[in-house]
Amino acid sequence: MSLVQKTLRRMQEKTLHMPTRTASRSDAETTAPTNDGEGRRLGQGTQGGVAGRSVEISLPELRAAGLLAPEDEEPQMAQQYRRIKRPLIVNATGRGGARTPNGHVIMVASALAGEGKTFTTINLALSMSREKDVHVLLVDADVAKAHISRLFGVGEATGLLDVLRDGRIAVESAILSTNVPNLSVLPAGTRSHETTELLASARMEEVMRTIAQHDERRVALVDSPPLLLTTESHAIAQVAGQVVMVVRAAGTPQSAVLAALSYLGDHPAVSLVLNQSTASVPASYYYGYPEQSS
Repeated sequence: MSLVQKTLRRMQEKTLHMPTRTASRSDAETTAPTNDGEGRRLGQGTQGGVAGRSVEISLPELRAAGLLAPEDEEPQMAQQYRRIKRPLIVNATGRGGARTPNGHVIMVASALAGEGKTFTTINLALSMSREKDVHVLLVDADVAKAHISRLFGVGEATGLLDVLRDGRIAVESAILSTNVPNLSVLPAGTRSHETTELLASARMEEVMRTIAQHDERRVALVDSPPLLLTTESHAIAQVAGQVVMVVRAAGTPQSAVLAALSYLGDHPAVSLVLNQSTASVPASYYYGYPEQSS
């Protein structure tokens, strides 16, 4: 049975339950505009860090913008993200189970825009950063919009695309530390007409390998463009050992979910996260993690 068929069966049986989110905003796409129309900056690039700069992330401002759960819902949300991250960490590190090839590279995607992908990526990164033996690298590969880079105030910083374009730039020199322990950021970099080709290049594979070789405890969480709207996301999927696809409850058409999954083909490790669900999920319920394709 194919991955698409398995997922369809799970959806039809209503067993595809994952983290609940009650915040009204679905993603960073809906953050309040500033004078330049680019969206609010919720962090600030400062001097220091690996590349001469670091990122000061303001958790209260993230919460005010709807990118973190309200304080009274934070314990429930934290528990939900613990369930999400556990199998991902097992696949990435091999602790507690088999290690997935390239499992340290986790692509976070969605079928369409506005599904809550950036919300999920940020919350997953913060949850993973609390692990004692995991160093999280948040990679902004949604290069067309670069939401994470702009949110953290590093939209103009040297980033992924610059590293891919110029082999003289070491990826470590573009990685920025943050004020959150065990969390660093790789900005999107300078976009050009050859973006898709850069992401699909052998240099991209080399960069993703180098990220792990530099720090064996590092897990790269890659914020990707929507699968059905760009070709760039398909290129990223080729180097990712794991894919997390965000689905907005009562919003994403089932046909779009299945079409996005079909683009992933027989990728060996794909999971789905149901976002903005208002349904109550029992504390003992394990979120749906589709079986590997056979």
